[in-house]
Amino acid sequence: MTQLTDYPASQIYFSQRLRLHYVDWGNPTAPPLILVHGGRDHCRSWDWVALALKDRYHVIAPDLRGHGDSEWVNGSGYSMIDYVYDLAQLVRQKHLAPVTLLGHSLGGRICLEYAGIYPERVAKLIAIEGLSPSRRVTDSHSAVPAHQRMSEWISDTHRFAGRLPRRYPTLEDAVERMQEANPRLSDEQALHLTTHAVHQNEDGTFMWKFDNYARSSSPYPFNETDAEEIWGRVRMPTLLIAGLESQGDPNEDERTESFPQAKRVGIAEAGHWVHHDQLDCFLQEVNDFLDA
Repeated sequence: MTQLTDYPASQIYFSQRLRLHYVDWGNPTAPPLILVHGGRDHCRSWDWVALALKDRYHVIAPDLRGHGDSEWVNGSGYSMIDYVYDLAQLVRQKHLAPVTLLGHSLGGRICLEYAGIYPERVAKLIAIEGLSPSRRVTDSHSAVPAHQRMSEWISDTHRFAGRLPRRYPTLEDAVERMQEANPRLSDEQALHLTTHAVHQNEDGTFMWKFDNYARSSSPYPFNETDAEEIWGRVRMPTLLIAGLESQGDPNEDERTESFPQAKRVGIAEAGHWVHHDQLDCFLQEVNDFLDA
């Protein structure tokens, strides 16, 4: 694994009055590449990937609203369209179009939606396990009566409001929790990811940076009709990656039918965090795709 000896510069931009953070890995005259992390993650999760690509790209990695060193939202505001708006603001304000996008999980879905809304602004697109919920999940969600979905959302949001963030006595305790949730991580990965995922409180304890409200799911079912219309506009070169021990073979995933032009890759011995579980294999696939 590449040693993390180089570090990016922290920068700020604004979206819907929120002060949002991103890191810039330099090389500003190179083609732009934005790396978008997943839920309850942060921009420094991409460091190993950024180091491998920064000599050929101007790499930028934002912290999503409510994550990392970006501001939390006062009130509601963690819907998909809000995240897509933030990405659109970053691209517009920093004059990054046409841009190559690489997103993981929630970040992958954000990139897919942005690319369908603004296909002329995206050069190439890579999504790691970033597809929408399966039809089985969306059908079961839609089958729940509207009043029940609403009441469950209100109950969940109320529960998050009363949920006290867990405090860890030491950084090592937080690292241990990171490894419990992601057992494939090496000690080096777990320490690095945790260091950038927490802040230290005045009493010396450590807490995760992400906003608990960002866990809340919309009471409105995923709109498959809208998604198919948006995804139908994604015609730039696209790479869809999945861990074979997570979502399985993307070539057998019904959702990829919306991307007939996409290259689909399943990576063995990888779970949801493909770029951590099998970094070298992941980078090989990414470089081959970018070189094509």
